[in-house]
Amino acid sequence: MSFRVDLSKVYNNLHPVQECPFCQISAHQDKAVVVFEDSNYLAFMDKRPINTGHTLVIPRKHYVNVMEMPREEVGQTFSLAAVISRAVVQATNADGINLGQNNGSAASQEVPHLHVHIIPRFIKEVKEGFWPRRKVTSLSELQNVGERIRSELSKILLTRNSHSEKIIH
Repeated sequence: MSFRVDLSKVYNNLHPVQECPFCQISAHQDKAVVVFEDSNYLAFMDKRPINTGHTLVIPRKHYVNVMEMPREEVGQTFSLAAVISRAVVQATNADGINLGQNNGSAASQEVPHLHVHIIPRFIKEVKEGFWPRRKVTSLSELQNVGERIRSELSKILLTRNSHSEKIIH
């Protein structure tokens, strides 16, 4: 038996996709510090980061959550998140990374457009024993970190391309 929840119909009736903040960013109708984009995906800096370098990966096509998305696209989304994670770690000198993907308000999904959080983590946080709170970050800081991530990502992509690998298979 196949079970698939199609919340996009519910969401689209309540909030047209044109009102989705991530769709607006994807269509360049709203500003964001973009670190990667192609015809299917976009990665940009979280405006309220948990840590410096907190990046979001979204599909350009609007899905409310992972349960709506075809599984091939789920795999492609996380494949891209893994590549961008390497760049985030290198750009921020993080000791680790959290990948997060929340589905529904009960799971703390704030924006009803599928997105993967890439959150750099640091050993000092483990010693302090807490999950960091979101921060208010200036646009200049986001741009600075975004540029470092783009730089690291371009190195990774050049290396991958020289080995005839694609980012997303």
